Amino acid sequence: MPVRTAPRPRRRHRVARSLAGQLFAVQVLIVTLVVAGCAVLAYVLTSDRATQAAERQVVATATTVADAPTVVQAAQRPDPTAVLQPYAQRVTRDADVDFVTIMDTHGVRWTHPDPAEIGRHFLGHIGPALAGHTFTETYTGTLGPSVRAVTPVRDAQGEVVALVSVGITVQQLSGQLRGAITALVLVAVAALALGGLGTWLANRRLRRHTHGMGAAELSHLYEYHQATLHAVREGLVLLDREGIVLLCNDAARELLALDDPAEGRPFADLDLPAPLRAAVAGPEPVRDQLHLTADRVVVVNTSPIGDGPGLGTVVTLRDHTELQALSGELDSVRGFAEALSAQAHEAANRLHAVVSLIETGQHRQAVDFATSELELAQQLTDRVVGAVNEPVVAALLLGKAAQAAERGVDLVLTEESRIDDALPEQLSARDLVTLLGNLIDNAIDAAIEGAGEHEGAPTVTVTARTDTAPGTDARELLLRVADTGPGVEPDAVERIFERGWSTKRPGPGGARGIGLALVAQAARRNGGRVEVDSGRGAVLTVHLPFQHSPVRHSPSRHGALRSDAVRVP
Repeated sequence: MPVRTAPRPRRRHRVARSLAGQLFAVQVLIVTLVVAGCAVLAYVLTSDRATQAAERQVVATATTVADAPTVVQAAQRPDPTAVLQPYAQRVTRDADVDFVTIMDTHGVRWTHPDPAEIGRHFLGHIGPALAGHTFTETYTGTLGPSVRAVTPVRDAQGEVVALVSVGITVQQLSGQLRGAITALVLVAVAALALGGLGTWLANRRLRRHTHGMGAAELSHLYEYHQATLHAVREGLVLLDREGIVLLCNDAARELLALDDPAEGRPFADLDLPAPLRAAVAGPEPVRDQLHLTADRVVVVNTSPIGDGPGLGTVVTLRDHTELQALSGELDSVRGFAEALSAQAHEAANRLHAVVSLIETGQHRQAVDFATSELELAQQLTDRVVGAVNEPVVAALLLGKAAQAAERGVDLVLTEESRIDDALPEQLSARDLVTLLGNLIDNAIDAAIEGAGEHEGAPTVTVTARTDTAPGTDARELLLRVADTGPGVEPDAVERIFERGWSTKRPGPGGARGIGLALVAQAARRNGGRVEVDSGRGAVLTVHLPFQHSPVRHSPSRHGALRSDAVRVP
């Protein structure tokens, strides 16, 4: 028997009105209130003007009747009604008023639209008229509420002999206003319809832009947007079309070493390397360009926002420092491997030579040949190991020596080289490989380039020692690499540490001119400096203090050029 389950109760979701819908309702309400207010104001003004016009009309009619000779003469006869009643009816019809009442000074009517009211007392005030004044009032009489004027009738001597009252009923005024009110209502309805249509069109467009979301949803979306942009590890900078920074997330601020907020400032005014600022401000998009900041290597990409002129530029930044360091270590390991391969090849050739000497009976020559080769290799090893107790430096020097020998360059460790104790505590093994490895690689290339300009074999001389900084008691690590190359041109001394500067042709990946830039960056990161002496060959010296407080410097500033050296902070 199948089991019947109770239907699951439906969850009632509260449908949030979209922002466009809320604005539409508010705008319709505002338009309705404005139109209604204008209609009421127009009605009041129209009513006041109609009343004033009625007052002017009844006053003019009453004074005209009071000044008529027929009225003055009839008022002094025994039977005024016989003459004045037809006259009053004619004036009522011609003047478009509701009544013309002529009475004696006691208020007894001589005329009235309803003949039955003749002879009765007038309903209203007559005191001001008896005093000789014309006045108006709204009073409820036999015909209902009316706007009326009461004026005196004077004889030839100026005495008040009778009174005239002319009035227009409020009902007639309402009838006159009805047409104006109808037109006003039609105008108000048309204005409301046009206002509602315009509001609906505007909010329809707004609904497309807001994707039908409500104010709370838009607020949450903005909060999610801000949280996401600041949480991602990739640096993100948004620029408007004028190059003003609209957004710089936390990762970008860290990668660019920005201490002050960047929002609202031109990107070109930020304290950043000139090549980086030029790449971002350039008209063409940037794809995976390497740039150096104060202490990092970053990969920069730019992309315009929108089509056509665009709304601005999106700049993304990725930290390439560790990858660059790993690449340097990989290059060193690859160089070691190539050197070992070359040494293995040479060892095989030498072994064949020794075997051949033995087979031909020249045993003495075989022993001398074998021991001389071993002695040269052992001398270099003993020299490095004896002078440098730091394993990283010793291994690097031995590897670079083998690599230099493979390329026909003599690598010499000076007699003054000695590192007997630990390296500076802030100096990492990667930074040490970056510093010494790039200096030696650059020197080997320079020595090979200047091989034909100097006598003897191309030579690279390395000095590595712990010393006391000149003029102070502070200890420092000194790394000096000299070569027998062509040296550095005086006008190029200040630029050799800029990213992209190189006298050699670009490599397979276009990665030239970054080695010395990384040296300068690593030195700054560890609180040190680089000095360049240009003469017969180039001499580059790195000073690294054992204790320092990191200070950020712009990588585009390399100090002042002296007559024989330049110092890079």
